[in-house]
Amino acid sequence: MNKTAHIISHSHWDREWYLPFEKHRYYFIKLMNEMIDQFKKEGNAFQAFHLDGQTVLLEDYFVVHPENREIVKQLINEKKLHIGPWYVLQDAFLTSSEANVRNLQIGLNDSKAYGHVSKIGYFPDTFGIYGQAPQLLKQAGIDTAAFGRGVKPTGFNNTVSDSPDYESPYSEMIWKSPDGSTVLGILFANWYSNGNEIPVDEAEAKKFWDQKLRDTEKYASTNQLLFMNGCDHQPLQKTIPQAIETASVLYPEYTFKHSSFDEYREALKDALPEKLQVIEGELRNQRTDGWSTLVNTASSRIYLKQWNNRCQTLLEKIAEPLASMALLAGGTYPREYLRFMWKSLMKNHPHDSICGCSVDEVHREMVTRFETVSQMGEVFVQEHAAELAEKIDTSGAPEGGIPLVVLNTTGWNKDEVVTKTIDLEKVYFSQMHFEQIPVYLQDQEVQAYKLVDQAGKPIEFDLENPVVEFGYDLPDDKFRQPFFAKRAKLSFFAENITAFGYKTFYLVPEEHPAGQIHGHSADNGWEMENEYVYLLFHEDGTYDLTNKASGKTFHRLGIYEDTGDVGNEYMFKEANGIKPITTKGVPAEFRFMEKTLLRTELEFTHTLTIPVSADDRLAIERNRLIWHKERAAGRACETTAITLRTVVTLEKGMKGPAFKLTIDNQAADHRLRVLFPTGLKTKTHQADSIFEIVTRPNTPEREWENPSFCHHQQRFSSLADDEIGLTVATDGLQEYEILPANGTIALTVLRSVAELGDWGYFPTPEAQCRGIQTAEWQVLMHEKDVITSNAFVDAYQYKVPLQVIQTSAHKGTLPGDHRFVKWESEGLAWSSMKVAEECDDVMIRWFNPAPTSQSLEASAQQDFATYKSTILEQHTKDTGDQYEVAGYEIITLGFQPKR
Repeated sequence: MNKTAHIISHSHWDREWYLPFEKHRYYFIKLMNEMIDQFKKEGNAFQAFHLDGQTVLLEDYFVVHPENREIVKQLINEKKLHIGPWYVLQDAFLTSSEANVRNLQIGLNDSKAYGHVSKIGYFPDTFGIYGQAPQLLKQAGIDTAAFGRGVKPTGFNNTVSDSPDYESPYSEMIWKSPDGSTVLGILFANWYSNGNEIPVDEAEAKKFWDQKLRDTEKYASTNQLLFMNGCDHQPLQKTIPQAIETASVLYPEYTFKHSSFDEYREALKDALPEKLQVIEGELRNQRTDGWSTLVNTASSRIYLKQWNNRCQTLLEKIAEPLASMALLAGGTYPREYLRFMWKSLMKNHPHDSICGCSVDEVHREMVTRFETVSQMGEVFVQEHAAELAEKIDTSGAPEGGIPLVVLNTTGWNKDEVVTKTIDLEKVYFSQMHFEQIPVYLQDQEVQAYKLVDQAGKPIEFDLENPVVEFGYDLPDDKFRQPFFAKRAKLSFFAENITAFGYKTFYLVPEEHPAGQIHGHSADNGWEMENEYVYLLFHEDGTYDLTNKASGKTFHRLGIYEDTGDVGNEYMFKEANGIKPITTKGVPAEFRFMEKTLLRTELEFTHTLTIPVSADDRLAIERNRLIWHKERAAGRACETTAITLRTVVTLEKGMKGPAFKLTIDNQAADHRLRVLFPTGLKTKTHQADSIFEIVTRPNTPEREWENPSFCHHQQRFSSLADDEIGLTVATDGLQEYEILPANGTIALTVLRSVAELGDWGYFPTPEAQCRGIQTAEWQVLMHEKDVITSNAFVDAYQYKVPLQVIQTSAHKGTLPGDHRFVKWESEGLAWSSMKVAEECDDVMIRWFNPAPTSQSLEASAQQDFATYKSTILEQHTKDTGDQYEVAGYEIITLGFQPKR
């Protein structure tokens, strides 16, 4: 059978990695200019170039060469330059579900603007891929995925090793999502550089092709052979036409073709055997020795993951839903600005960026980008919340009352203690000389207040003593308006704030306050409790957590564990010699920071003595490029003290306590974890992943040799037996491990290393994360598992606050309490609410975390029709208010104004 060798020219382009962005861009501009010249010179001889599946590279190029936009568009439309489908080549596990969707939506949208789109799910160097990728790709009209990692060992400098037990005997396989969706999977079994630098000289070409043809045929299931002509930041091989001529003379039984993924995919489909191996779910190198999975990028520079989680939450759980509700209230949807914010954030999402595995300059620039996105998101939310509040009729406010709108931008009802700084009185500079205002406000008698809801029902609250502070307004119709205000921090329990809705409250002056909270809860030692849980703290800071409904208790949770780390930004390697140092039995200093009927805050502090760094052997091993697996360095004899300050918060309505750890990190080369020994005996556990609460084994496959068996997570990990479970929700802490001996969830809160790793020695001293670092999590106790108990709802709600808007008493078109969209389902997980990219339909997405189907009933206002959509916001034939959502299905509904 005649065989075809498809040679695809490409260059895998990490925007930033071992060089910072602008240095890499310099070389990328050079590559693009040479490619354009090559197409001009060679005519049809140089056939095609694959631009790495990410459209952001074109933006990077056109900033410098806008004059070449039309020639690039021409090359794309002539199917010489192949682009799409992504905006960036993101890390799949460390970016949120919705970030993965936005990446595809924006990438495809931008690709269409340029011309032809290469519809292949391109994951060349992604550090493992989530199990729901086939379902997302199929909904986007993509039926083929290409990937380099996840099913076969990949090691130092991208070397690929054989494994007799790896999941598929072929480089072609069927990849199946939990819901049953499948795509054709193409594994770069010999990496995405197996056709790199093809010789023109006959003798060199003979040696090259003898080896390369043999290596590729070993894994090919068809007569269509794939050769990737390029690698990381690879310059253009201009001699490809001549190299193909040489190969064709040497091997007349083969057809050598300068190809594209479009051509290769179609030829491959026609030649596939009837039966291929089916690979199900996540691609995480489960059937390898475990030393090169790159999973510990989840804990490299944790501050980046925390920044990213907060920015993603701000955009997808607050800004987009808020703007959607504003549209339903008669406003406009600023999709261009939202898209701009997403693009700005996604520039931090490539795998070598968000993974924290680049040089220090890269990650410094990333923090600036995160700060920029945060600034954009905060002002966006502030302005749109104020505009929405202006449309709410608050004219019935009691005399002198201050209207407060509590807005829920999530898909679930919320009960939450909210805290808002209120302007009780303010005086503008236009009303009084600014030097007199502070004294005037300070001399005003402190007013008593009551808090009531829309129906006039009194609400318990806590109002701190007011202070006088400077502020300003930025009106739409005149110059800025500075003022001084008498301000006070107001806290109250906002109960049953409906999903996609709001309630209005009024802070009302009166002579004798009716609902203000006075006094403190009882002081019974180092204990905390609310209506759901009771905590008893021990001398070393560990605690017993009791569920008051079931009466069951988890004991001695919250041990801190410090271990030496002689690995790198990619992989953890425990130092030899010293066993982990823990806080078990180390006395902590306790004090209550606050203790009221709304909120209790307890602080305890440890001083932990640990080695100051690794021993001297590590420096030698780094300089000699000793692979992390082979390192034998231990920990230094010299010690230092690190301070661990933990603040525990338990508020009314909280299903479990929240923790904030502040670490004064004065040590290097170590990892700090918090341990939750549940005592549960299970073989599996569950963790939040991309549109999936995935079940994973507690112990690895037989091929696994690495003593560490860490995993990625999005928002939480969970252990449960048939009766009881423990879930730990986090704020940007994305690495955990299950220690089976005592059913322990081990959550990484800090990892300190000093080198990039991989193909050379790149020192990264800032990856030691010295100085003040923080980590936050919440501990949730529940019956049965996290899905059956619906505890996932509380885990997803962690760190997604209600929005509180102070407004004026005014007429409006909206009632004081309102819900924009109603939906009912017992078991679905809400994911997003936004407005479509190309019309004003409101799009809401959920996924089914369970294997059994769930019913969904959803409706918007009376003048809206409901239909089922894909993730690309394309209509399906299904319409109506009721749907059956299959097991593990991702469902998007559109709400369209009736014509």
